Order: sequence, then structure tokens, then C-alpha cells
Amino acid sequence: MAHLRPPLRRVSGRAIGVWTLRLVFGSLISLLLLSALAWVVGTFAWDWVPEWIRRNPWVLPAAYTVYALLKIAIVPSWRYRVHRWEVTEDVIYTRVGWISRAWQLVPVSRIQTVDHTQGWLERVFDVATLKVQTASYAGSSTIEGLDAEEARGLSEELAVRAGTLRDDAT
Repeated sequence: MAHLRPPLRRVSGRAIGVWTLRLVFGSLISLLLLSALAWVVGTFAWDWVPEWIRRNPWVLPAAYTVYALLKIAIVPSWRYRVHRWEVTEDVIYTRVGWISRAWQLVPVSRIQTVDHTQGWLERVFDVATLKVQTASYAGSSTIEGLDAEEARGLSEELAVRAGTLRDDAT
């Protein structure tokens, strides 16, 4: 019986910066909203709000801050350790997920489109995302955090290989 082995390649180490800043931006927006809510609850004397919340409206923003700081400190580096990818002659192989893991094998012969994208934050860190799509939604795969030049070259190579390997099953 064959064992599923981890893909050999890691994404770019610069992806940690992208993931970290995304978490920071999202956490700041959430913290601003929670702080506005705490201010409203602390300012207005609504009877339907429990007394302990009216007396301590800043508990939720404070608790969220601790959670967000822990998440920002742990998740990006853990994600970097787990996310892997590999392209063989006939299969694109990915592993993602930091709590629950998803392993995916996409046959190159089933590829319909190959895209490489770069958001503004990814451009700052010179990384990109490679999206490989098949006719099946479940068969599509995304590799985030690739070196930008490597993603561009890989997308061109996969598009050419998919065209030469395509069979009648699509």
C-alpha cells in the first residue's frame, strides 16, 4: 500500500510577511469595530444590555486583542511549516491547512486553466498565488506564497504541459 508523502517544496519564506500583515489588517479592523461597540455600550444607558457589560464594556476588545496577538504570532509561521507543493511530470500535489490538513493531487492532463495572480501586498513581498483549475471544483488547487518569478514560470510550464497531455476525458 502506498503512503501519501508530504510534497517536497515549501512556499517562499516571504509569504510569512504577507500572511502576517493580512492578519494584522483584519485584526485592526475587527478591533476598531469592537472598540466602537464598547464605546457605544459604555456611553448609552440601555436597559436591555446586562449591567456587567455596561460596567466593563472594554473586556471584549481587550480579550480580542490578546487573541489577535497570539494568532498573529503563531499562525503565519505555522502555516509556512505546513504549506507545501510539488509538481511532477503528471500531477500537481499540494498540502495546506494548519489545524485540519488538506492534501490534493491534480492531474496535469485535467487542467483547464492556470492563473498566477499578485495582489498589492503580494507585490510588496514579491510573491504570487498560482491557481490551477479543472472541470471539477474539487479538483482545482491554489498555491499561495510562491516566489513571483517561480509562479510565472510554473504557470507557463503547466499551461504548455496541460495542452500536450490533455486526453479525451475532459
